[in-house]
Amino acid sequence: MGKDDKKKEGKPKKNDFKSFLRKRAPIYLALIAMLVVFVIPEMTKGTLEKSFPELSDEDQQAIDILMKYDGPNDDGLTVIEALENKISEEYPNEKIFDHKKTVVDLAVTKINPEEYQVKFNFKSHKGEMNYDWNVNVESEKIISNNSEGKYIIELVNYYD
Repeated sequence: MGKDDKKKEGKPKKNDFKSFLRKRAPIYLALIAMLVVFVIPEMTKGTLEKSFPELSDEDQQAIDILMKYDGPNDDGLTVIEALENKISEEYPNEKIFDHKKTVVDLAVTKINPEEYQVKFNFKSHKGEMNYDWNVNVESEKIISNNSEGKYIIELVNYYD
């Protein structure tokens, strides 16, 4: 009996956790690689809205009214979506918001207590786009001050 006990104690126990990992390590490595290659870049990619500078509360209110404006139908394209689409058309297959030479300039000027002038300038390595609007924060009416701004507002107003 004493010899049987020694044989059982002398034999090392098999580590179940190590064998579990060895069998499944390639699967876990593949899942981690897919996460790094596909998910993380998608989560960290730049967007137009992330490129906006920090503004005061009053200025931010005018920007919110402008960027969320979706025309008279209230269910179509918003101004920010129209701007993103326009930029995507100009720079297809490029991560333009992550490019070093891309600059988004947003200037808000108070004209009177209820009206603000919003100038949106997008500069990149290939050129620049300038948009200019007046935003009434009381009536939420938007008036274009240049042809590019007018194009975006008309696109939003007549989008189906």
